[in-house]
Amino acid sequence: MTPRRLPLAIALAIAAPVAFAQTAPAPKTPTTLDQIIVTGTRVTDRTVAESQSPIDIITPEILQATGTTELATALARALPSLNFPRPAVTDGTSAIRPAQLRGLSPDQVLVLVNGKRRHVSALLNVNGSIGRGSSAVDLNAIPVAAIARVEVLRDGASAQYGSDAIAGVVNIVLKGSEGGGGLAVDFGRYSAGDGSQFQISGDTGARFSQDRGFVHVAGQLGQQEATNRAGPFQPYSPTALPNQGNNPGLGEVAYMYGDPQVDSRVVSANAGFDFSDNVSAYATAAASNRDITSYAFHRSRNHSGQGALISQFFDAGYVPEIAMLSQDRSLVAGLKGGTDSGWTWDVSYNYGYNHIDFQTRNTLNYSLGSASPTRFYDGALEYTQNVANADVTRTLDWGMQYPATLSFGAEYRREKWNQSPGEPNSYANGGAQGFQGFTPQNSGHFDRDSYAAYIGLEADFTDKFSAGIAGRYEDYSDFGSETSGKLSARYAFTDAVALRGTVASGFRAPSLSQQHYQVVTSNYNGALDRFFDSGTFPASSAAARALGAEPLQAETSLSYSLGLVLQPIDQLYVTVDAYQIEIDDRIVLSSNLPLGSNAAAQALLASLGINGVTAARYFNNAIDTRTRGVDVIGSYGIPLQTGKLTLTAGYNYNKTEITRVAPNPAVLTALDADFYRVGRDEQGRIEEGFPRDKTTLSGAWNLDRWDFVLGATRYGEFTTRVGETGNPDFDQTYGAIWTVDASASFKPSQGWALTVGADNLLNEYPDRTIAPNANHNQFPYSSQSPSGFNGAFVYGRIAYKW
Repeated sequence: MTPRRLPLAIALAIAAPVAFAQTAPAPKTPTTLDQIIVTGTRVTDRTVAESQSPIDIITPEILQATGTTELATALARALPSLNFPRPAVTDGTSAIRPAQLRGLSPDQVLVLVNGKRRHVSALLNVNGSIGRGSSAVDLNAIPVAAIARVEVLRDGASAQYGSDAIAGVVNIVLKGSEGGGGLAVDFGRYSAGDGSQFQISGDTGARFSQDRGFVHVAGQLGQQEATNRAGPFQPYSPTALPNQGNNPGLGEVAYMYGDPQVDSRVVSANAGFDFSDNVSAYATAAASNRDITSYAFHRSRNHSGQGALISQFFDAGYVPEIAMLSQDRSLVAGLKGGTDSGWTWDVSYNYGYNHIDFQTRNTLNYSLGSASPTRFYDGALEYTQNVANADVTRTLDWGMQYPATLSFGAEYRREKWNQSPGEPNSYANGGAQGFQGFTPQNSGHFDRDSYAAYIGLEADFTDKFSAGIAGRYEDYSDFGSETSGKLSARYAFTDAVALRGTVASGFRAPSLSQQHYQVVTSNYNGALDRFFDSGTFPASSAAARALGAEPLQAETSLSYSLGLVLQPIDQLYVTVDAYQIEIDDRIVLSSNLPLGSNAAAQALLASLGINGVTAARYFNNAIDTRTRGVDVIGSYGIPLQTGKLTLTAGYNYNKTEITRVAPNPAVLTALDADFYRVGRDEQGRIEEGFPRDKTTLSGAWNLDRWDFVLGATRYGEFTTRVGETGNPDFDQTYGAIWTVDASASFKPSQGWALTVGADNLLNEYPDRTIAPNANHNQFPYSSQSPSGFNGAFVYGRIAYKW
């Protein structure tokens, strides 16, 4: 954003109260501070303001305040500590994008739905994006229309919920017993003329059996066209000549570099039934099918010397398409109840499933010659979760001012992860260009069991002081056991000032995909301007062990937080929370070890029956990290003579440092002293690949017939580093960027709302990538850009609520 535009946008957001405020004191109105929370506590009447840990409530109005139809994108615009970049040309990661909280890995945040663990995606992110090496929850498989609110716990919570809750917890609470419903039609496109989006969504609730039961159903149907911000080919060096090697013609736009094409269908249901005053049943179910088409690297007219063959199929080279069908299913069913003596209980079964089929289209297998198909089935990845859970709470009257709450429970979890082979032509003799199929040798079926038990105690010792303690033990069949604990406390000096803090240990179990994923695929080295075949090998495989790999162990963490809760005047709420998160034995995917010109390494792999692989990588517990930061969140509600104005602001500062890199195994050093398990590029992604700080400002003016929303977000600078084979002088720091979102809604009659708006209203783009890193101008922007790189998005919405 230009310096002259930014003050105008901020002024509109913060100056409105001066123009419209009443002179007389306004009556207090309810805010989200009074919302009862269910995340991070077992106490049944704890509110946001009383929480001992920092927690945010994201309402449906906030989620729908912009033109996005993606849950993860909406959360990133509402939460300063959440980063959701939009990578391109990263195979499956271009389609199922990971989000990170507080700058940590996407798999270090736990996602719940109605308080129950959500299953992760079967996809493993193995290319050069934020979250490289992680398998995360696909947030965009959950329909926004079904959501009553999102509770985001910005604190370690492994002692309460188990593995993955190192950075925090995102709990998606679905609409339930409330009646009514709504329908909405959304449509929009980017100002560049592409990326059109269309979505129909709706939800409705009903009660039955004399109000003893309820069901709330929701669904959405959407289409998203691809975007393309690839630039025309412009040679960076004298060796990069047009129409030679893999280069297109001079000035030719050959790549697809942007958002994928997506067709999605999502439905969900949330139901409950009261058998009596003390026993009730509940169930939630969701299903989604998402057809996603992303794009691989362009192949030129004479790629790999195959000009004669390519010309039989494609006139001017081709861009392979990676087509994914992600099928997601979930079901939670349970019974809960209580007694007059203060006991409550909850037993449940939780099933989660994600299956991803891969196809490569618009491509060739050169080894098949003119008989090559142009479409190949590449195989599938599949993850299944089954959880049986029992939770018990008991209120205890110990003679204090308020009762204490004792909680304990147990959990059994069984996980499965499968990698299934593709058709033989998809992997034979180099396989399909763009995405080679999984071979039978690389495929397999893997599972594990884990058992857990936890106990916790929370109490309000006085009307000013509350505290809690929790502990959890988990035992996994594949790597061993872990124990975690948490202490938390809050002291209110006055009604306007409170101090809170936590100390928590945590852990994250290595995922089944990290332990067993194996594939050989084609990668591109921008520094060397060439393709190479890279093998990803499980740490337990003969190939990885020959290169020094060791069995994966759990990551462990120790975190601290200290915060202030301030309510200096009516309707003004400010929280300031500082934190430190130390993670030992963090699991990372190693850099691509360049084996192609190393005779000893090639001989070693050949002795294991592995030939033609010019690079290799594997997962390892190679680093320790320390993350320090601060979150500042503020909101101010101002009743006006005409409507109400709500102002919110948020700021996050976050710095991650690698405090230890394990020395190379002796066998790896013996092969080549310049082999690095964790290279400069990966260290850069972990330490500097996301914004060091982020600021959000917004104002919402709500009237009887009109709603106006204006928001501004500042994404701080981030840095990309080249690997060991590149020139460190080509490291690039991308400057900070401001984006502005604006919308106006008109309500012509009861229930109806007509909305027009624009995300990134001022059409801001991130810094352009410098020439040495831009693939000869064909990748003009960084995939790590937290604001994306598509420009302004203009949209409209027609909605009706009853």
